[in-house]
Amino acid sequence: MSTIAEATEADAEGIAAVFAPYVTGSVVTFETTPPTAEQWRARIRESTWPFLVLAGEGEILGYALATPWRPKPAYRYSVETTIYLAAGAAGRGHGRRLLDELLKRCGAAGARQAIAVIVDSGNPASRNLHRAAGFTEAGVLRRVGFKHDRWLDTLLMQRELA
Repeated sequence: MSTIAEATEADAEGIAAVFAPYVTGSVVTFETTPPTAEQWRARIRESTWPFLVLAGEGEILGYALATPWRPKPAYRYSVETTIYLAAGAAGRGHGRRLLDELLKRCGAAGARQAIAVIVDSGNPASRNLHRAAGFTEAGVLRRVGFKHDRWLDTLLMQRELA
């Protein structure tokens, strides 16, 4: 059985372990150096929007967080969502459950718009997850990232929160 809870500093090592393979072995994030556990602890401490972990079987299976969409004051009701699952946790409904809980908590915290920035890597999993959670495509930014010798597009998806 897995549970979803607000992230604490004690979760930092598990979050780092989930995210690192995406940084080093894929293009789904534009990060090029995996954040350390200490950097994750700082992000957890400084978080102003929900930051959730999915835990089960004694380990972190995934995480989801919201950050301000942009720093200018008029954007204060819009958040950017991020979600990652450990490789063994994918395809079991965890992502949808985690994303739905994140969106619910963001809405309760006052967010009006959720925006996902998805690297167009040729793998439709993230796009499909967000579409199933009610996001719609808002646009494509072409060739804005360069990683692993590839120019990459990002797909912007957006969902209004109640």
